[in-house]
Amino acid sequence: MSVASLRRAARESVSGLPREFWWLWTSTLINRLGAFVATFMALYLTLDRGYSASYAGLVASLHGLGGVVSSIGAGIMTDRLGRRPTLVIAQTSTALSVALLGFMTDPAAIAGVAFLVGMASNASRPAVQAMMADIVKPEDRVRAFSLNYWAINLGFAVSSMTAGFIAQYSYLAGFLGEATLTLVCAVVVFLKLPESRPRQTAVEKAAEPHIGITTVLRDGRFMGVVGLSFLISLIFQQGYVGLPVAMGTDGFSSADFGLAIAVNGILIVAVQIPVTRYLQHRDPRRLLIVSALLAGYGFGLTAFAGSVAVYALTICVWTLAEIVNAPTQTGLVVRLSPVHGRGRYQGVYTMSWSVAALIAPLMSGYVIDHYGADWLWSMCAVLGTATAVGYWALMRGLPAEGTEAGAGVRPGAGLDRRAARRTPVDPHRAAPGRTVPPAGRSVPQEEADASHRQM
Repeated sequence: MSVASLRRAARESVSGLPREFWWLWTSTLINRLGAFVATFMALYLTLDRGYSASYAGLVASLHGLGGVVSSIGAGIMTDRLGRRPTLVIAQTSTALSVALLGFMTDPAAIAGVAFLVGMASNASRPAVQAMMADIVKPEDRVRAFSLNYWAINLGFAVSSMTAGFIAQYSYLAGFLGEATLTLVCAVVVFLKLPESRPRQTAVEKAAEPHIGITTVLRDGRFMGVVGLSFLISLIFQQGYVGLPVAMGTDGFSSADFGLAIAVNGILIVAVQIPVTRYLQHRDPRRLLIVSALLAGYGFGLTAFAGSVAVYALTICVWTLAEIVNAPTQTGLVVRLSPVHGRGRYQGVYTMSWSVAALIAPLMSGYVIDHYGADWLWSMCAVLGTATAVGYWALMRGLPAEGTEAGAGVRPGAGLDRRAARRTPVDPHRAAPGRTVPPAGRSVPQEEADASHRQM
């Protein structure tokens, strides 16, 4: 491929997205550039503070538990207060709690503040995803989510290397550095991003069914997606909890693991944007099925790894699954979420990843200790197959691209074939002087505006 072709492909991948998206993308990149706590918390507690590995695991679990607790609350805040206030509050709270954590010395205080950090840092996710769905046209959303996922991994790759050098001299500097960059994110959001929550008139509020957490929990198809998200998250988490333990058991060093796992970040940064162009307008069910199988059997192949090179090869397989799954599944979540309930829906979806992060270390440790690593990799293959079957069954009758829940589909009812024949009005593209019909009411085809299209 020529240089001109590469330039044209890159330009097509990033063109046409609104300025607000790029400010949100910038805030995501800055946030991930400062990711120190999640990467080096275990090393900080065991090497710098001298605590046991069990205590470090307890703190990690409390950090994850904080994310579970805040997911639903942050989703409700996103819908009630708005996307922008929720982001500013979450990021400011994260900055303050991370800085505080760096000064804690008492074991109970460290554990308690780590829980607060988990709550605060996870609270921004529903707001980010809801705002992105608000400001990006439906047909561009998978591309936007892919670019945002690319920023997350680019920032993480850079921060991991930088933080490693910083940790050699001062862990406190790492905590304060993350706090500073997170505070910069809050400033960027406050100064550059307007509130994007769709407005409702009094008539629309009266006509639209109330969307609460119980509405989300009764939405069968959406909760099915949440359940499948939990299963595939359990698989992906093994790259960071099961894989290092298994490699250590096989006699490999931490440097060997670092070399192998680096392939994950490098591959995502290198191919996410080209793959994004391929993902656009593809059948999401097929993409999710393929990603589930790649994830399951990518980890399953780890049972046959005997060298760093083979471990790296298996990581390539499940990294491709990650690249495909993250934007496609996030786009599906938006597609199934009512416009005025996006925060709550995103909160429940985010919780599936937080719960997986809480359970995965316990699961991998128990299986490896009692049965051996090969059983863990076999379980991953089984989970991947079950998830693929689940996607196949759940997404039969998925509405055509351009149909979203909450615009012609009542919340909690899932999306059926009849809903696929309705076309919603996109609130961003309604003609001047015309009223956007309230969510929950179908729109005649001749009055509908064009709409839609996955972290």
